Amino acid sequence: MPTPRQAHRTATRILSLTLIGIGIAILVRTVAAGGGGGLGFLLGAMFVALGGGRLYLQSRSPDG
Repeated sequence: MPTPRQAHRTATRILSLTLIGIGIAILVRTVAAGGGGGLGFLLGAMFVALGGGRLYLQSRSPDG
């Protein structure tokens, strides 16, 4: 049975990868639709950055 800390780390990784996947999907959908006004690019990039940032910060933690 994983400790609560291990469960939290695993949940954070899953959520981070999910956010990156959603961001990539938004970017692909925006490109497929022709680009539009750029809101899709902004939101997609923000989701990818948020997920990547979470993974980065977790990897820099002492127990990460």
